[in-house]
Amino acid sequence: MRFYIPTSAFLGNINHFLARFNPDDPDRLDITSDPRWFYVHPVVLCMIAAIGKPVKPENITCDIQAKTGGYLKRMGLYRFLGIESGVNIEEHEAAGRFIPLTQVKTSEDLTHFLTEMVPLLHLEPSYVEPIQYTISELVRNVLEHAYSPEGAVVCAQYHKKGNKIRIGIVDTGIGVRESISDSYPATDDLEAIKLALTPGITGTTRKIGGTEQNAGAGLFFIKTIAYYNRDPFVIYTGRAMYKLLKRNIGNGRVILKGNPFSDRHSTETELPYWKGVVVGIDIGLDNTQEFGNVLAIVKEFYFQSVKDRRKEKYKKFKRPIFIT
Repeated sequence: MRFYIPTSAFLGNINHFLARFNPDDPDRLDITSDPRWFYVHPVVLCMIAAIGKPVKPENITCDIQAKTGGYLKRMGLYRFLGIESGVNIEEHEAAGRFIPLTQVKTSEDLTHFLTEMVPLLHLEPSYVEPIQYTISELVRNVLEHAYSPEGAVVCAQYHKKGNKIRIGIVDTGIGVRESISDSYPATDDLEAIKLALTPGITGTTRKIGGTEQNAGAGLFFIKTIAYYNRDPFVIYTGRAMYKLLKRNIGNGRVILKGNPFSDRHSTETELPYWKGVVVGIDIGLDNTQEFGNVLAIVKEFYFQSVKDRRKEKYKKFKRPIFIT
């Protein structure tokens, strides 16, 4: 397997990084970068860490010459992979700036992680709530649906200048298509993503609205909150990627939609195959002061969408049949 880290790989331009990923030869991992410098989203490190974790350290090569290569060490990539960094930098206190790469395998791990991340970020309580909610929903989705023995790999970074948190959550489990196809057969990876982002659809049952334990709400909530707040959101699984684009402000009115393809977005369908799910999201903290209100609006829309789809399904069953 090979990863090349370009000079820039954030959610807006992550396509170029993904396109150069090579999943061949899973027993080896080669990591290289632009020799000058690079700045990347935490989801990039999560991908490298998640896929590299099962690889023996002696089969991993990491050729990083860039001056900004110390970022990989600070975020814990070398420690995570069990390799030497060859980078001589002074370790800095993480508090107030980033959450290093962390592996979450169980609900207990998640609870501990959500508790420990608060002092690392040193943010106001109103800022912490949406971050904890986002990470909790996405990691629970992995624990409940991915069937990955390695669980989820998580890391995040706070950017003071833009007052935003960038979050990456990655797994190497069965992927969205296999997870959802037991109940909703998907013809390809992109259709599987569409189903996973649609309110009330879950791979555990064909019942619209799912069950009390799996209501088909988690990914929809995260994507819709990002849409509401005009924050970036990316999901990549199999060979497909869905990228949420900033909605137009227009007259200031926000119109929520049940179909994720009705939102401003872009897609890719011929990317290198990723066995599992990659999710990246940015949370602009200037937009989260009223997070409780936003979440309430999204929940209300979710329940109304599920109700409308149930009515539509009921109407189809009640259509008269004429026999001639």
